[in-house]
Amino acid sequence: MPSDTEIKIKGYEILLKYLGELETERFIALIQREPFDYTKWREKNLSEGKSIKDLSKKAMEFRRKA
Repeated sequence: MPSDTEIKIKGYEILLKYLGELETERFIALIQREPFDYTKWREKNLSEGKSIKDLSKKAMEFRRKA
């Protein structure tokens, strides 16, 4: 099992590959500012038996309101 440091490095490398340096830094800053608990969100939404399509639609609606 990879260590926390290895996971962070791998994640950063993936972000850099697909977003570039500036957008990666913006992404990290955005994540640090938002009080969002992905684990709680996932448990709530997956326990309701929603499909991936439903979750995507809900996420897009949420994004439009933000």
